[in-house]
Amino acid sequence: MPDNQAIELDVGSAGRVSALLQSPADARAVYVLAHGAGAGMAHPFMNSVAAELAQRRIATLRYHFPYMEQRKKRVDPPAIAHAAVRAAVTEARRRLPSLPLIAGGKSFGGRMTSQAQAAAAMEGVRGLAFLGFPLHPPGRPSQDRAEHLSAVTVPMLFLQGTRDEFAQLDQLEPVCRSLGEPATLKLFADADHSFHVPARSGRKDADVRGEVLDALAAWAFGL
Repeated sequence: MPDNQAIELDVGSAGRVSALLQSPADARAVYVLAHGAGAGMAHPFMNSVAAELAQRRIATLRYHFPYMEQRKKRVDPPAIAHAAVRAAVTEARRRLPSLPLIAGGKSFGGRMTSQAQAAAAMEGVRGLAFLGFPLHPPGRPSQDRAEHLSAVTVPMLFLQGTRDEFAQLDQLEPVCRSLGEPATLKLFADADHSFHVPARSGRKDADVRGEVLDALAAWAFGL
């Protein structure tokens, strides 16, 4: 298994942030993987995703948003978050220029990536993959956070648990239908926003994560 290579990204006025590149020798694609709002790039979930994608021949470039690098509790304004996304995509292209590139990430990180892509398409990005798209706050169903997605022209993969309180299915499914051909929705029974499943499901979190990453790899290799 390849080791994580520590690197830094320049996010302009927001300073420099840490990043981790994990690239197997036989990589067939690279995924620029942004973290969620409450946990950084080295969270156990992010570590597992990167390691298990490497087993599936997908390199990853993980990175911190500036607020996480600076250990602040409040997330960055969109302009700064988008700049971090763009810096990470640019670095992935520079380091692994021969590999097809997809971008996205967990929850907040995925949404910041899609906003950046909607505002101005990032060079080399073939598709966006979301590990739990945060469509609305828990208990406040809405589709407002999806309005920008209609401006994204590359394929999008939504990997969602059926118990995700941040994306009720009666809200998410119509969004994906309205996006048409660019959007693919893959649902995982009993999984919540963190892809945790209850014991009564008869499955373990690792099993679900494996299903999620199998789906991501199959989609990425088909772009």
